[in-house]
Amino acid sequence: KTKYSKLIFRKSDTVPEELHQMVQEGFLTLREHNCFFQDLVRIKGKDFLTPVSRILIGNPGCTYKYLNTRLFTVPWPTEGYDIKYCSPQIHDACKALIRLNDYLHVEAVKAIQGQNLFETEEIKDTAETDREQNFATSHTEKGSVSKDQSSCVPEDDCISLKNRTSYNLTLLNYMDPLQMLYLKQEPYFGMGNMAVSWHHDENLVERSTVAVYSYSCEGSSMEESNEQNLKGRDPAVWHVGLKVAWDIETPGLAIPLHQGDFYLMLDDLNMTHQHCVLAGFSPRFSSTHRVADCSRGTLEYIFGQCELALQNLQTDSDSMALSLKSLETAVVKQVEEIHNEVEFEWLRQFWFQGKRYLKCTDWWLKPMAKLEEFWRKMEIMTSLVLSEVGKEEEIEEQRNETITCFLLVLTERQKLRKEWTTR
Repeated sequence: KTKYSKLIFRKSDTVPEELHQMVQEGFLTLREHNCFFQDLVRIKGKDFLTPVSRILIGNPGCTYKYLNTRLFTVPWPTEGYDIKYCSPQIHDACKALIRLNDYLHVEAVKAIQGQNLFETEEIKDTAETDREQNFATSHTEKGSVSKDQSSCVPEDDCISLKNRTSYNLTLLNYMDPLQMLYLKQEPYFGMGNMAVSWHHDENLVERSTVAVYSYSCEGSSMEESNEQNLKGRDPAVWHVGLKVAWDIETPGLAIPLHQGDFYLMLDDLNMTHQHCVLAGFSPRFSSTHRVADCSRGTLEYIFGQCELALQNLQTDSDSMALSLKSLETAVVKQVEEIHNEVEFEWLRQFWFQGKRYLKCTDWWLKPMAKLEEFWRKMEIMTSLVLSEVGKEEEIEEQRNETITCFLLVLTERQKLRKEWTTR
């Protein structure tokens, strides 16, 4: 109750049967169409294939970055967007997941409101107990208790609540543990095989809720038949494990997950705690709904950056020759940093792994072609800087300053190009 109070668990019978059916059929459709992929992630300078296969589905133009790998959403059906899917079944699967997303958003809001109410009641009870134990409590002090009580719900709570529960994407996971040659053992509490090691989810809006819907393809033989005779967890059944971060003294928690169960990690639980996924015997899907921090991860953002950079490029109306408006160090630096961002955070990330999503939709091809056009113009801008700083009439002090800052960005670009070529 104290260490894991922000974990909310719901059994499958609390979810509408029609929603279960839609979502579970969607999972199976995506698997049949080979839409789950192992990601090549980078940890401490080395590349590893994830044991779990994944696909990202969410708002059009959104991306999600973890372990130096950017995933690009297969967009779910969204009003105002023309999204062509490779088959009607994939459309239906994406539609089912946005339905689940809406349902989990409502459940998260209710859970947080319920918790706020519980905390308020607890404060009331504590205040009441203190009053009974100390008859000398003054009216002023009582007033301060009620003031503290009201302050635990911020004035902009409704906006904050919406921001922290409005999931913009879901990362779907699939794994068949019997196909895995080796799974790590949970190292602290002896919880058994881990499908996903202890971690915090990355790249999320601060204090946002994470919602996870689980579907393990259990047969009758996989059910917990002799649970009372077992010590610890049933190894046949999938579990989510939780522990307080950097603390192995507090007992860890392992919660069994069956078909259609879901859980919510509220508020700052993802930061104060770590979680892992403990493998059962049967294949399992999960849909992990997140409020991804997309401040630097949407098409709208990166197109805005490109337009900002290209403001420094001008075309002569007569000769159509291209030139730079400014050679100020700050302007050159900003343009070249955006150039690097477009190439290494978007284009190379997409063509490295993103093109596999063409099995679902070709939606990303047009925006990527547009980004490539912007990148080509920025390549010309780099050449123009080199040409300008080579001219004798440039003031030496300004030229040296421009070259110094320019070389730093170019050196970084060269280093990253070598890294990507190696990968």
